[in-house]
Amino acid sequence: MSLIEDAKRCKNASVAIMNASTTEKNNILSHIAQVLDNHRKEILEQNQLDMQQAQAHGMSEQLLDRMMLNDERIDAILSGIQTVIALPDPIGEITQMKTLPNGLQIGKMRVALGVVGMIYEARPNVTVDAAILCIKSGNSVMLRGSKDIFHTNRKLVELMQKALIQCQFPKETISFVEDTSHEAAAQFMKMHEYLDVLIPRGSAKLIRSTVEKASVPVLETGSGNCHIYIDDEADLDKAMEIIINAKTSRTSVCNACESVLIHKDVDSDFILMLIHRLLQLGVAIHADPFLCAYDERCQLASQEDYYKEYLGMEISMKQVVDLEEAIYHINRYSTHHSETIVSENYTNIKQFLREVDSACVYANASTRFSDGFEFGFGAEIGISTQKLHARGPMGLEALTSQKYIILGDGQIR
Repeated sequence: MSLIEDAKRCKNASVAIMNASTTEKNNILSHIAQVLDNHRKEILEQNQLDMQQAQAHGMSEQLLDRMMLNDERIDAILSGIQTVIALPDPIGEITQMKTLPNGLQIGKMRVALGVVGMIYEARPNVTVDAAILCIKSGNSVMLRGSKDIFHTNRKLVELMQKALIQCQFPKETISFVEDTSHEAAAQFMKMHEYLDVLIPRGSAKLIRSTVEKASVPVLETGSGNCHIYIDDEADLDKAMEIIINAKTSRTSVCNACESVLIHKDVDSDFILMLIHRLLQLGVAIHADPFLCAYDERCQLASQEDYYKEYLGMEISMKQVVDLEEAIYHINRYSTHHSETIVSENYTNIKQFLREVDSACVYANASTRFSDGFEFGFGAEIGISTQKLHARGPMGLEALTSQKYIILGDGQIR
């Protein structure tokens, strides 16, 4: 079947899910969870096949980590489905009702977008996350993953389609693009007749290519060059644990810390301890001349390092004169994803939260919390770093729009 035919079927299927009740949608999600749980052995077998092929082609450890599924990660996926089931259904919500002088009542109703196109790399959990969020928000979805995780994605979609059939909904509500060629991807990006929105999720290269080539409206997710700024009034015990967690707990994700800024008045013993601890953990440090002087194993940072999302055991570090320089540096070099200030000064915290131009801005917490599940969304469709429609971790509401509803009693103009 051609890509166009697949898209037509997905578009037709969107009518049923758009008009489904909350009970019907939750029933589909329950069946998806049950089917995935019952067939986890098959899922893991297909994932192992993808992992073996990726290793044979020399894929990096960071990308292999993104690809890997195990029982613990499947349990997390199933837990996310239960959370989404428990969330309020946004569809049909009516807000901002008001009565005009002529008696007309005007308000807004939340509605589904229609057909969501997903183009993404590496992570099989995105296949399920995108599908369940689209179902709950009344959308059908077309999923185009990368060739590296093809067998896992195909099995996951096959099982979710089985759940749709059990619930008497068209299986094409969740559609899978089997053609992983660049030509098919280019065609997918221009299917504005069938797709209402396109969401790329993956590398900066994929996102940039999608934004540049798509004729379908793009809801842009972003790479994560995330920063932690240590203020001169920071609790240094907090700072140490926040940095170590944000950098080393999982390096292959977009909410990992990639850059640390340190106020010039921060205690030198702390700086030495931080550098030594990062090095002991295997983190390569790219730093300015001042910080490099603390340990000869530090490498001199280039301008490219300050822009870089490492997605590995590397980090850039820089000393700054004051809070203003830290904010300037972040706004210049970051990908506007997630940034943290560690400080006990309320005025400095307020300024940082107000002036840093990123989707998620923290005080005294790890950037690793920038995640739809951690934010209570159950799952996420991605983390938007753009400013139109949605920004930050995107859950159900980001997959909806609003239309005006107007109630009259015979008024004419």
